[in-house]
Amino acid sequence: MKKVIEMLKANGRVNDWKINLHRRESSELFFVKGELDCVRRTDTTNNRVTVYVDHDGFRGDSMFYMYPSTTDEEMEKNINDAVNRAMLIKNPPYSLAEAVEGSYELESNFSEWDSLALAKEVGKTALGAVEIEGTAINSLEVFITKHSEEIITSSGVHKSQTRYDAMVEAIPTYNGEKESVELYEQYNFASYEPEKLREEIAKKMAEVKARYEAVPSAGELSCPVVIGPTELRQLFYVLVDDLDYANVYSSSNLRSKGERVQPEGIGDPLDIRLCGSLPGSMRSSRFDIDGVELGTLSLIEKGVAAAYHGSNRFGQYIGEKPSGILPCMEVGCGSLSSGELDAAPWLELISMSGLQAELFSDYIGGEVRLAYLHEGEKITPLTGLSVSGKISEVLAGIRFSDKAVLSGGYFGPDKALLPGMKIF
Repeated sequence: MKKVIEMLKANGRVNDWKINLHRRESSELFFVKGELDCVRRTDTTNNRVTVYVDHDGFRGDSMFYMYPSTTDEEMEKNINDAVNRAMLIKNPPYSLAEAVEGSYELESNFSEWDSLALAKEVGKTALGAVEIEGTAINSLEVFITKHSEEIITSSGVHKSQTRYDAMVEAIPTYNGEKESVELYEQYNFASYEPEKLREEIAKKMAEVKARYEAVPSAGELSCPVVIGPTELRQLFYVLVDDLDYANVYSSSNLRSKGERVQPEGIGDPLDIRLCGSLPGSMRSSRFDIDGVELGTLSLIEKGVAAAYHGSNRFGQYIGEKPSGILPCMEVGCGSLSSGELDAAPWLELISMSGLQAELFSDYIGGEVRLAYLHEGEKITPLTGLSVSGKISEVLAGIRFSDKAVLSGGYFGPDKALLPGMKIF
């Protein structure tokens, strides 16, 4: 590293530089039909160098990878080639992140385990969640990863962090009399809580059986539509992305700071905070790819856009102090209780081909692969549905559950009732 930095400093055409180091150490288990088939350990490092060149009133940048096998001659050539490429880029001038040093370890109980022992424990817990007759996990893969990241820049940034994550990939299967049905599940977490993992897998086992039993809806339905954290997260990220510095700079944002993102109505007020880390989230980080320190930003307050957010470069372009690229989101809960839902028929969307939410066309909807029609104590699994509505009407009357859940980088209501949705 010292040699690389010396070469960057010695190159008279390089005005600034940034080095990102990312080491991944993982223990991986592969199960086939409940039996351990393969054990693998990996240790890989991804090293990237970015050079910045000021020319003709512009700033250009270009990136290349470096490896332990890279010779001094190859490194010199890589730097010069990157400079030549950067000369073709004509971005408005901007400076690198402010000089800050720091070393961090994100909170996780993974550090208390040997990674292979933890992987085995996770696999045991997941396979132990198969309790419904006729169901099985045909394939299960467990990845426990330790990330060691470091950033060094010519502006004086020097930060490092250690974080952990687990990924469980499973193929839940139900073997019926006529056919077998499979689903795909990917579950990520950064803190091992056996009961939560067991509940997540058990829920998927119930869903794969329901998918086998699901019947097409007989015509259009008229009842409230309820979505879960996966679709809520997708909806909220559309609203969040609209307030990104880059969209504001290019004038491609629909709403501006101070304007209502959520139209006034009878729904629960929308409050969204962006943050660098959430307890138990695998997306948590103390700094972004540019080395900007990540804190907490109140983005939407009671339905009104309170701030913009985004990268170091585009923050400077619009005259904002850069928030950094904040990977996590907190959303305020609401007034919708489970008892209130049970008082009337409602349709719970369990699996969609992907929620489509488009601000400029004011559309929200998508195809539904599995849904539960709740009618008191009777629950009927349905398939072959589609739902559609207007985002403006949905946001004006949306009701959030009073219970919060962690899902990826999202912490917020585990359900939301969407008014005005057509079911067909």
